[in-house]
Amino acid sequence: MASMAALNPYGHLIRSARTGVTYLPRRTLTYTVPRFAQEDGSNGSNNQSDSPQPKGGALSSIKNFFFGGKSAAEKPKITRRANAPLKREGSLSADSIFAEDEASPKLIASGRTPSRRTAAQPTEGEEEAEYTYAVDGRNRETMQTALDPRPNARVRWERKMVIREVRRRGRISKTEQILRTERESTSKSHWFKTSVKKLGPLARQIAGKNIDEAMLQMRFSKKKAAKDVLEHLQHAKNVAVVRSGMGLGAASSKEVTITLKSGQRKTITDPTAIYIEQAWVNRGPYGYDYDHRARGQINMLRPPYTSLSVVLKEEKTRIREWQVREAESQRKRKTQLWTQLPDRKISAQNQYYSW
Repeated sequence: MASMAALNPYGHLIRSARTGVTYLPRRTLTYTVPRFAQEDGSNGSNNQSDSPQPKGGALSSIKNFFFGGKSAAEKPKITRRANAPLKREGSLSADSIFAEDEASPKLIASGRTPSRRTAAQPTEGEEEAEYTYAVDGRNRETMQTALDPRPNARVRWERKMVIREVRRRGRISKTEQILRTERESTSKSHWFKTSVKKLGPLARQIAGKNIDEAMLQMRFSKKKAAKDVLEHLQHAKNVAVVRSGMGLGAASSKEVTITLKSGQRKTITDPTAIYIEQAWVNRGPYGYDYDHRARGQINMLRPPYTSLSVVLKEEKTRIREWQVREAESQRKRKTQLWTQLPDRKISAQNQYYSW
């Protein structure tokens, strides 16, 4: 007992003081707005007065803790954190393509349109110097690694193109002429949940037909995949019209009757009408499905996926191909015609050998 009293001489005082104190549960963890203490004093020094504060002993600190003793020091003031500075917005560079030479009023409340910055003019008494901005003063040598990574290859390619142009004397090849004068659009569909064996007949059915006629065929087809093919044909037609400008001509009074590769005769009134030149099927991935059978058995199914690709062209392409075929067939017929031999005397004819 003597040793315990020596270790805690104020034990009886603490036990007597805690009898009138109510127990408060510990607070849970909550989020509070961060506050910062602002202490009085000059030059940001701590809250210290000129006169020294008396220091209490252990008994006075315990007494203040249980009986609400007040400290002589003034409590620090609590203030909220200042608002963040306003965001600074950047501006366009001097060589930006979105800038305008002259600023013009805009129809929105944000202000006027961005304009190109002009170089500052030197004042009087100041020597003329080159006023440039940091954006304009770019290092071209550093940028050449991205703009011209292989200068030797570029020079060789330019030399090759010049030689080719000189040899052709400005004439373009037949393939280049066709690409410049005729339009074409290729479109591939997404994956249909069907097989190549089921989608192949539909692709052969629409190949060679006018785009509108092919869409009509798919609209009244009884095949399950015909609905997906119809949606893809509509999408392919829209892409051809918007991106390539196909099918925007008007029907002419002059009709052209041609013979197709299959031998069928066709009359064309609009040379810009769109038709399906090619249609083929692409084999895709295999999915996973389950077949629930009797006695709790489940079989794994691997349903195939297939896509459809179409090449759309205009009727003028079919007219050109027919003209090429007709010219080729006519040339072959002319080479096979029998020609009369010249009327001349036959000499040096002997029934025996001359040796």
